[in-house]
Amino acid sequence: MENSGVKKYTFKDFTSDQEVRWCPGCDDYVILRAMQKALPEMGVNKEDVVFISGIGCSSRFPYYIDSYGMHSIHGRAPGIASGVKLANPDLSVWIITGDGDALAIGGNHFIHLLRRNLDLNIILFNNEIYGLTKGQFSPTSLVGQKTKSSPYGNTQPPFQPVELAMGAQARFFARIGGNTPKEMTQMFIDAEKFKGTSLIEVLQNCVIFNDGCFTKYTDKSVRQDMQLVVEHGKPMIFGKERNKGIILNGLKLEVVTIGENGITEADLLVHDAKEQDPTLHQMLGRMQDPIVTGIIRAFEDVTLEEREDALTAEVKAKSKFKKVDDLLFAGETYQVD
Repeated sequence: MENSGVKKYTFKDFTSDQEVRWCPGCDDYVILRAMQKALPEMGVNKEDVVFISGIGCSSRFPYYIDSYGMHSIHGRAPGIASGVKLANPDLSVWIITGDGDALAIGGNHFIHLLRRNLDLNIILFNNEIYGLTKGQFSPTSLVGQKTKSSPYGNTQPPFQPVELAMGAQARFFARIGGNTPKEMTQMFIDAEKFKGTSLIEVLQNCVIFNDGCFTKYTDKSVRQDMQLVVEHGKPMIFGKERNKGIILNGLKLEVVTIGENGITEADLLVHDAKEQDPTLHQMLGRMQDPIVTGIIRAFEDVTLEEREDALTAEVKAKSKFKKVDDLLFAGETYQVD
């Protein structure tokens, strides 16, 4: 059964025969299953999907998806994925990476990929620790955090992935808890439909070396009060009673209660993910109480592929050489009999 050339799949079609080897209870299982459920809904044939990973627990991902893929080298997945996409523009390319892989050794590749805006997707598994190498602090580890490499407490201020992304001109940034599979599945579908580089930060719990790192936001008992899930075109409302909201007070975002001090729903900010100016998107990304999840930014811009194609067409139109022979036989030539 085919529809417009795209076959009909189920999640089983994207499940490989490899044994999944993550620690029991790891959020990576949730991310994997969400992706396997999302892929059949993307309208992309299985043979046109590619997963490229670097090094880390997350980077085992390509083994567990029945598609094309490559487990590459530490921090270099963006470079390899860029080559795959530029050579094969019709492919759906996904980069699977972690906070250490992407933001430490791979930091340079990461920011330039976002700057260039290729039409591909990045899933950043952020657990604020190096998990595969057994618990050293990472670029997102908190100040004071005790790890295998900081037994007296980490002294290095962490990166906020959203700030790094916005500084690199990211056009699409989303964030989601690692224990919300249904919402994650839809977010992956939305990322694939976006034209340009999409970046999804998953707040992923490491049960062995950093257990509970995001519990204050993601635990079911507090999730509604500690997460503002933004949706484009909708007012910023959250809380178990759906009575909390966000307003802009001067240069700061402020939490208010609907019904108090004359505040109504009409006073709340309405989320505009498609706004070109990233100022408010960065402010939302930096909020801590509540933390903001959902698609924070989705501004469609010209992609690198489009710029390259336009430049190529312009050069071709102006060139007096239309084929290689034109160049080889230009100017003075001679023939040897």
